[in-house]
Amino acid sequence: MTRYFVLLLLFVACQPKSPAHQSIPVTEDSTFLTGTFFVVRHAETESGKNPALSLQGQQRAGALYHLLKDSGIAKIYTTTYERSIQTADSMRLQLHLDTVFYAADTTGESLIYEISRHGDWGKRLLVIGHSNTLLPIIHTLKANPLVDSIGRADFSNLFIVHKYRDNSLLEHKHYEGYNGKR
Repeated sequence: MTRYFVLLLLFVACQPKSPAHQSIPVTEDSTFLTGTFFVVRHAETESGKNPALSLQGQQRAGALYHLLKDSGIAKIYTTTYERSIQTADSMRLQLHLDTVFYAADTTGESLIYEISRHGDWGKRLLVIGHSNTLLPIIHTLKANPLVDSIGRADFSNLFIVHKYRDNSLLEHKHYEGYNGKR
């Protein structure tokens, strides 16, 4: 019995390390920490603790779909709040896109964690957040927005962050809902 145990130990000790235990160097063509991120706030809402979109918000979500439907978005990242999920619905349903939930935080770390966990660096992603989370997300992606805050009544911002290995480029646009309101 002891002899079999020793043989088993020798067998296990002589096995090569599995690839999961070996570190993989980041190479020049790595897509880690790169990609294009379309960052928006959820659309207008009804009132309440976890409100749904208002009619105006539904129109804005539709306008967002029309604006981004040909942009090559591969996946949607949204918070778990009803208003964020509904803002993504047109894109998700019409383009058959997968959705990943991330925690709404004021650091952007939860989003970065989920993108890494799902292997989505290097892709074009729609990120839906909140007035107090958009700017931290943009800063976490190493871009510098030219605004200091997003007002409670401002739903028209579209930030497009082109994240490269060594730098980020930021486009800031405004889009209107179907009724012409920003």
